Amino acid sequence: MRVLHIGKYYAPQHGGIERHVQDLAEWQVRHGVDAGVLVHQPAGTWRSARERRNGVDVWRAGCLAAPLYAPLSPTLPWLLSRSLATMPADLLHLHLPNPSCIAVLASARARRLPWIVHWHADVSAEVPSTALRLAYRAYRPFEQAILARSSAIIATSRAYLDASAALADWRAKTRVIALGIGEAPTPDPAPNSPDLWPGNDDEPKLLAVGRLSHYKGFDVLLDALARAPTTRLLLVGDGECALSLRERADRLGISARIVFANRLDDETLTRAYAQADAFVLPSLDRSEAFGLVLLEAMRAGLPAVASGVRGSGIGHVVADGQTGLLVPPGDAPALAAALARIGNDVALRHRLGEAGRRRWREHFTLDRSARAVLDLYLEVLR
Repeated sequence: MRVLHIGKYYAPQHGGIERHVQDLAEWQVRHGVDAGVLVHQPAGTWRSARERRNGVDVWRAGCLAAPLYAPLSPTLPWLLSRSLATMPADLLHLHLPNPSCIAVLASARARRLPWIVHWHADVSAEVPSTALRLAYRAYRPFEQAILARSSAIIATSRAYLDASAALADWRAKTRVIALGIGEAPTPDPAPNSPDLWPGNDDEPKLLAVGRLSHYKGFDVLLDALARAPTTRLLLVGDGECALSLRERADRLGISARIVFANRLDDETLTRAYAQADAFVLPSLDRSEAFGLVLLEAMRAGLPAVASGVRGSGIGHVVADGQTGLLVPPGDAPALAAALARIGNDVALRHRLGEAGRRRWREHFTLDRSARAVLDLYLEVLR
């Protein structure tokens, strides 16, 4: 079987969708599927490229810029045609949202193949950007045309499917397949590894990982941290809100308890998970469709404090009171109270963390997720 994935970016670019596409494609190669990936270069890299990465053929279309998170690549339609000619695929696996997937509508080769649409997130009506909302109005007819033409659609949780206006007309052909992750990329580090957190070792160590964007709610996390004076934070990620978050920490007088770590390599990030006492995901709206980092925390045995965003998959991943604590999105006092509760109760942290690890192994492994996707491929091809 030959499968061509079409997404926005691919390793070494970071992001939850990027990591999932990589994990899924590499799993498929290990299990006898000839997998290729068509994505974009980082914004500003105009020259297209092709490489073979861990057995996966990767085509990267030159990208002029990425306004409103949408890569602009005039060469992608040509590269789509070339990749399908070079590696004739049996089906296309489209990872949305991604405006570049419009190219499949205009490609005769692509239209002859069945399409699987992997629905990673809606373009939320709650986003504060007026420009993004207006751009989505122009994009939506093409998005709906892709969904109409698709043979099957994958949603990552039942809650997200039920709340999605974009998928409302296509629920009959939508399957719920949760995301999954494999074992940790490196062995657990030695207990005497240098501490990544500042301050007193007796104080709880909190870990947050994600793009520093508005919808992630890290500004709310900083406000909560100001109300939880014994908690220390390692914030891993970069993005357009990086400077404003640092300035906010200075104004709140909490900079000494925070490390803004930008990006970490896999080995150091694994060490951060191993050293942390708890994980936090304070997202504000359904732009956070699933929260793949929550699975990384569960795999490491960390309890999670997360926003209970209605219509998101977060509430499916984190079982409130069993593997972590859910709080109302945007509520800094409630978040601070949850952080204090989990920070002051070592037995609670251990109980929630161990239950989370069991829940990951039972429901959210890469093997479980990828096998369900492969079964869907076979069903569609039959």
